[in-house]
Formats: sequence, structure tokens, C-alpha cells
Amino acid sequence: MMSSDKRKADGPQNGSLVKRSKNDEPSNALAVTPSQGQAQGAVVRTIKRTSDLQAPIMLLEGQQAEVLSVKFSPDGRRLASGGADRMIYLWDAHGECKNYGTLSGHTGAILEVQWSSSGQNIFSASTDKTLGIWDATTGERIKKLKGHTEYINTCAATRRGQDMIVSGSDDGSVKIWDPREKHPVVDLEGKWPVTSVSFGRDEGIVYTGGIDNMIQAWDLRKKEVIYRLAGHLDTVTGLRTSPDGSHLLSTAMDNTCRVWDIKPFSPSPTRLMKILEGAPHGFEKNLLRPCWSPDGDFVACGSGDRSVVVWDWASGRIVYKLPGHKGVVNEVDWAQNVIASGSNDRTVFLGEVNVEEVK
Repeated sequence: MMSSDKRKADGPQNGSLVKRSKNDEPSNALAVTPSQGQAQGAVVRTIKRTSDLQAPIMLLEGQQAEVLSVKFSPDGRRLASGGADRMIYLWDAHGECKNYGTLSGHTGAILEVQWSSSGQNIFSASTDKTLGIWDATTGERIKKLKGHTEYINTCAATRRGQDMIVSGSDDGSVKIWDPREKHPVVDLEGKWPVTSVSFGRDEGIVYTGGIDNMIQAWDLRKKEVIYRLAGHLDTVTGLRTSPDGSHLLSTAMDNTCRVWDIKPFSPSPTRLMKILEGAPHGFEKNLLRPCWSPDGDFVACGSGDRSVVVWDWASGRIVYKLPGHKGVVNEVDWAQNVIASGSNDRTVFLGEVNVEEVK
């Protein structure tokens, strides 16, 4: 169900990767050795291993349809993936990356998965108009939350404290759920289908994006929009709050990712910090979802050109363009030094990155 096939490297095409076993090299390092026409025995460059994956790039196979969502657990040691085959797959995110569980119960495609802040539960949004709450250890569905009347495109969870879930749907509504309750605790009605949601640093604020090209910041206490982030020229498909809660990352079908200042008092009237280009959506118009690096210095997004693009967001510079997938890359997530990507090609890649070499 899983293999350790490597992506094709961007390095020397005539070189080969071999493990170094000499005592003067780290045991987890790889060396690129020369091929014909170069001095034998010489080392062109050494690639430092930055994770405990069995290989620098791991290919996870087994899903029967497009992979639409991938998320690391809070500790970065597990991965959940979901997609059009209506199943959630659980993987080790280290070593051999074994598939240790599958969760079934949804009757429609799973458009997004999330972990609870404790890592004990998984939340899922589906085209069957329900949210699922799952026990990440036993695989049992704890609760099926009903309330939306159309496809649920997206969900997000609080990152600390009491677990809360926000969901956005084609019915135009945004609902806040307490997993202990049967019905939503807050109901926000909008005019347009909602395709992306994210909690702010303060769990009292939720950001939503949809087919009106606008990002809205909702005050959950007042149940009203307190400001809007305008600039995208097409449907907003993904929103992610930065690790420190000071910035919001968005991606849209206008082929841009944008970084916004969401601190309470922003010096910029538009709050727009940076526009990032290089990850086109493609004709499929899927709901592509971006992510932040753990330190908040880099952002990544999948692309319609089958690659994963990584930017140093402050400079706008593309530092990696990772190949390997054979279809649209729908979602990426980042834990420690590993990026996960899920694609229309029905596979998930886990790949090491070393951002220290591009800083």
C-alpha cells in the first residue's frame, strides 16, 4: 500500500545517490557521486538528511480516487488524508510511513480533514453535507454533525484550548461547532458559497473565503463581519493562519497566493503584505489549499502544473518547486522538515526539505 519511491531530483542528472558510510560523514547523509567523465571517488555535494523518513521522499499509495486533503497531526508524527473515495487514511509520518488505519462512514467525497489540537480526534468535511468527528486511535466515528443543506467544502479547528470546529458550505453559511454538542453553537449566514475557513489567533475571530473573491473576518461574539480583505480576482480556495497568528495566507483561482496582516492594528489599510505567483490553478478548478512552514518564514501551495511551490514569503522568492505528482496537487501541509502533498493522481508524497540551505 506504500512504497518508498523517490521523486526525480533536480540535481545532477548523471549522478547517483548513495549512502555515505564513512565515519567522518553523518550516518544520515547522502552523497551525490560523479558519473562518467568525472574523477571517480570524488563527492560533488552532500545532502544532509533532515527527517527520520526511511528515504528523503516517500510515496504513499492506496487511495482509490483523488486525494483532496492531507494534514499532519499536531506532533507531526502522523498524517491523515481524505478524498473522493470517501475514506480517511491514517499514516505514520516517519520511518516506512505505514498505513495504520482507514476510517469509513461518509457517503460523499471528503473535501477537507483536520486534527484536533490534542491529536486525539479527526474532523472531516464532506459532500454528504455532514461533518464527521472520529477517534484517531480506534477509528470510530464519534459523531455525525448535521446542519448544512449543501456540500461542506471546508472545515478548520482551534489550535489550543477547547476544541471548536468551523465549517463552510455551498449553502452560504458558516457554522461553529462544539464537538460536545449536537447542533452548531454559532450560525453565520452569507450570500455566497463558502470554500475556505480558518480560525484566527483569537478563537473569537474566523476568516472565510468564497466565490465572491472576498475574505471576511467575522467576530463570533457579535456575529458580524468586522473587516474584509479585498484583492483576489477569483474564488478563494484556501486560508491558513500563520503559526504566530499574525498573518493569514490565502490562495485563489486567480493563480495567486497572498499574505495578509491580521494583527489587531495593521499599519496597512488593505492589510495586504505580499502577492506570490508561480502556482497556477489549472483548468480543473479544484480547491487548492496552502500551508505555512512551522517557523512561519515560508509558505507552500500545490499547483495545477503538478508541482509543489515553496516561497520565502517576505521576499516573494520561490525557493523550491517540487516535482513528482502526475496530477493537480490539491493540498500541502508542513511539519518539522517534511512537506506532505495530496494529488488527483491518487497519491501522497512526503518529502524532506532543508530550509536552512535557502535562507
